[in-house]
Amino acid sequence: MSQVKRFDHVGITVADLDKATAFFVGLGFVVEGRMFMEGEFVDTVIGIPDSRSEIVMLRPPGGGTGLELSSFVWPDHEPGSPTAMSTELGLRNVAFEVDDLQTALDRLAADGYGLVGGVGQYEDQWRMAYVRGPEGIIVSLSQRIG
Repeated sequence: MSQVKRFDHVGITVADLDKATAFFVGLGFVVEGRMFMEGEFVDTVIGIPDSRSEIVMLRPPGGGTGLELSSFVWPDHEPGSPTAMSTELGLRNVAFEVDDLQTALDRLAADGYGLVGGVGQYEDQWRMAYVRGPEGIIVSLSQRIG
């Protein structure tokens, strides 16, 4: 039986690649690369013939698990559904630890991104909040306090 060697990245399909990229760069992610993806390999993997997408690969400072943002040129993206394909807008929650939760929230608020609920505290260990990012993506931000 094959074992997972590492967690490489999470992929999120978005309609506005520039806006989504700017949001995550604002959180501290670094752009590793940007390119178009098309051809037999991609069509085979995602199960959509003649697809073309543009992707941006981001990594947190210092490396680690990445974030792949993709926007489909062809076919058009579709709203999410229970049987979502790669072109459908979807993933609704990604979580990151930050150094200073309030500073991150203030910066995101200045860019027009608000809280889903409020700032919660779990015992004397964590402070956490959900922010609704671009295209409705919920981003969980937490700060270790204990």
